[in-house]
Amino acid sequence: MILKKISVLNYKNIAQAELAFSPKMNCFIGHNGEGKTNLLDAVYFLSFCKSATNSVDSQNIRHGEDFFMLQGEYEHESGEPEEVYCGLKRKQKKRFKRNKKEYKRLSEHIGLVPVVLVSPADADLISGGSEERRRFMDMVIVQYDHEYLDALVRYNKALQQRNVLLKQEEEPDEALMGLWEEMMAQEGEKIYEKRKAYVEEFIPVFQDFYARISRGKEHVGLRYISHGQRGELLDVIRRDRAKDRIMGYSLHGVHKDDLEMTLGEFPIKREGSQGQNKTYLIALKLAQFDFLRRTGSRTTPLLLLDDIFDKLDADRVEQIVKLVSGEQFGQIFVTDTNREHLDRILEKTDEDYKLFYVENGEIKA
Repeated sequence: MILKKISVLNYKNIAQAELAFSPKMNCFIGHNGEGKTNLLDAVYFLSFCKSATNSVDSQNIRHGEDFFMLQGEYEHESGEPEEVYCGLKRKQKKRFKRNKKEYKRLSEHIGLVPVVLVSPADADLISGGSEERRRFMDMVIVQYDHEYLDALVRYNKALQQRNVLLKQEEEPDEALMGLWEEMMAQEGEKIYEKRKAYVEEFIPVFQDFYARISRGKEHVGLRYISHGQRGELLDVIRRDRAKDRIMGYSLHGVHKDDLEMTLGEFPIKREGSQGQNKTYLIALKLAQFDFLRRTGSRTTPLLLLDDIFDKLDADRVEQIVKLVSGEQFGQIFVTDTNREHLDRILEKTDEDYKLFYVENGEIKA
């Protein structure tokens, strides 16, 4: 998939932008806080129906304005055009359209334009809580498996309702509790199996990317941890109901899943240097890209690289540049404050490219 043009109106600090892109490399140069990340976030919004940085839609409207509008003109590998529109007015529901036809459910749109974003916020995958790592798995799987998204929605509804019952002062209705637990287990088993299959296929690809960027200097690991590995999920959920009542929430289920990330034999959170952590994160995201390219809609995702070269030595930067300049990667959007980094990328590619300069929300080619 290629994003040919984008129109942006009142999105974050971007008052207005009409941009035509290169089918291969698009570079955005500017100081911090000028709007480079906001432009990438607009591209992300058109794929995921939400911002990568702020989940409250109305807070993405430019200060002093009443609405924002995003519109993207895409082209499939076959040459078939695709148009995606999003509009939001304050205190109203956002509207999403594909080829001028409004979606009934936003979930129908997810996966049409697959996107992988690599940004400084990815550091939370290593340093943050398990919810960050679950989201990492979910954001890939929902782009190629709509049944997974439906299972997540149903599981979270059942979890929420069970937690409401657990918080009651009086003893909860046994039949109702059992109903929500059965729904949690049924949908949780689906989620567990799909996450397990994804991680098993993902690990060798991730390790290969890490080895290529680091030139084989370190060995990294990734392991999926889930209550689904303890036996029948319904039994696992019900086993400590008394303890759940004391705590007031559900202690067991796939909402507690995690990914164990290691450098050598030890947690990378404890052992990794800044450069090793950054390499780990970039390898994760490039493997995510490769996985999406081979699954689902079988269209090449858009790759968004937001200020990724900080904390990396020159050798690792060079290896990343070689990788993303290769044929397996399609259209790329990259931001940096350092023109030298972008020049090094452009030197490595014979492909078409465009340079954009960003200052105070204004973007100029």
